[in-house]
Amino acid sequence: MSIEQVKVPVLAESVADATLLDWHKNEGDAVQEGDKLVDIETDKVVLEVVAPMAGTLVKIVKGNGEDVTSEELIAELDSSLVQAAAAAVEAAPEAAAPAAASADPKTSPAVRKMANEQGVNPADVAHTGNRVTKADMVANAAKPAAAPAAPISVSLDGRPEERVPMTRLRKRVSERLLGAQHEHAILTTFNEINMKPLMDLRKRYKEQFEKEHGCRLGFMSAFTKATVAALKKFPIINASTEGNDIIYHGYYDIGIAVSSPRGLVVPILRNVDQMSFADVEAGINDFGQRARAGTLGLEDLTGGTFSITNGGTFGSMMSTPILNPPQSAILGMHNIVERPVVENGEIVIRPIMYVALSYDHRIIDGSDAVRFLVAIKNAVEDPSRLLLGV
Repeated sequence: MSIEQVKVPVLAESVADATLLDWHKNEGDAVQEGDKLVDIETDKVVLEVVAPMAGTLVKIVKGNGEDVTSEELIAELDSSLVQAAAAAVEAAPEAAAPAAASADPKTSPAVRKMANEQGVNPADVAHTGNRVTKADMVANAAKPAAAPAAPISVSLDGRPEERVPMTRLRKRVSERLLGAQHEHAILTTFNEINMKPLMDLRKRYKEQFEKEHGCRLGFMSAFTKATVAALKKFPIINASTEGNDIIYHGYYDIGIAVSSPRGLVVPILRNVDQMSFADVEAGINDFGQRARAGTLGLEDLTGGTFSITNGGTFGSMMSTPILNPPQSAILGMHNIVERPVVENGEIVIRPIMYVALSYDHRIIDGSDAVRFLVAIKNAVEDPSRLLLGV
């Protein structure tokens, strides 16, 4: 007997533990190297654990729903049994043919997450070919269920209530929100930005930009580059705290909040000061696609010196974004609305965006916070500043 241990992957330092979502194999199943064994949910992403070698899954140490820590033993494989099975197949190859038809269909982490929420096995969902898609899961959810997926209690007056457990992500978000509010002196300053110059620039060059770089020209690249330019002028905004120390970062790793099926996640663009507008747009687009597919890794979500969140994509007019510790500040963008403003003594209509900067007042003075936000405003309202570095 040759036993191979299956362990939880090494988790990031900021991730204390994880939860086993769904075992794709049962004890006694034969597996090939690289076969999906189990999905593990952290507060940031869903990870896949695959078979490190071919063998037989002889023991599942941790079951569905159990909490695990980095490198904890969760299962055992016996590689000696697969050798005997291979010898049997070689002796009677015709008997092995039906096994291929029973192979599990291919699924993405997002599909497996939807399946877990619906309480179904993806293999049991109607699909075409050897892959179950999100569209298949949506169609399955629309079918009448034989029984509710979660307990539902109905009061005497006929008003239904449903009780469902929080996801690990939602629990972690709650903990971080409370922690940020308890451990930091959070203040928020606001300003407004006339988006017309940037919108005119985008309108003028968007087709040529897309042709040259293969990605669309949006507003996020300008705001991200303007943020980095402002961080260089006010390095305390790019700093973080550790105990009684202030850590000044000489690099600019910007977290960009994007939506995923599990909620809002904040992947990190590294060394943004060295990136072009096209690099930023391509990076954000890649994050968005991988967030929706559920393929972001822990390395994508770890670190960061400053964050940007754009509630305007959902129609938000104004908000006070919450800090993403240990970062000391976060920029909140909002929707663009035509408003009357005064220019050169005359009332004109301009596309205006309200912006907000939440910051830790323990280390950041209000004057620096206000001037930092004004620097972003000036750069966005006059994009040529980003080229001239003024």
